[in-house]
Amino acid sequence: MPLKRNTLIFILVLLIAAFACLSFFIAKHPILDFDIKTSLLIQQYHADWLDQLMLAISFFGELPYSLLSVVIVAIVFYQQQYKREGIFISTVLLSGLIILGIKNIINRPRPTAFYVRLVEVNRFQSYPSGHVLSYTLFFGFLIILMNTLKDVPKLTRNIVTYISAFLMIGIAPSRIYLGAHWLTDTLGGFLLGLICLFPLCYFYFKKG
Repeated sequence: MPLKRNTLIFILVLLIAAFACLSFFIAKHPILDFDIKTSLLIQQYHADWLDQLMLAISFFGELPYSLLSVVIVAIVFYQQQYKREGIFISTVLLSGLIILGIKNIINRPRPTAFYVRLVEVNRFQSYPSGHVLSYTLFFGFLIILMNTLKDVPKLTRNIVTYISAFLMIGIAPSRIYLGAHWLTDTLGGFLLGLICLFPLCYFYFKKG
């Protein structure tokens, strides 16, 4: 067990170091040729139906729907006798404060129509992606719960797991396709989401 714990600590340290290095680099180089080329590559094929699909994938990360989604899911767990799980799910809301703080520190501007096609216009700064952070943390934790709560019906566990995995995988390309973020924004959001997921899972399993 000590080896497993030490391995997890090592992974967490690597994630923090990677996020810190990426954040420092982005703060010094807000516009990257690599980001522009990646966005243009993803956006080279576009259609109305694809616009709507990408907007749908991003829907649960938009205010106030992101807050409502977490609250509703937390209430459902709480009312289904999973009170502890409901409380832990509700703590995901704290990530909103974290993302706003880092966005203000890095202060990276959003992609503009000069560089990419804008399907969605956003406020707040670009780095890191709040959508990717929240999806990684929220849906990642749901997947972990579905693989932990064996008394939940198997069909329910499978449906929640597959939907959560699809949204986690789809959110980064969705944000880039919509012109809302650069690739490095989504990478930063993913790293930060994993970093936040570590303490959430640690305290959940500590008394589990």
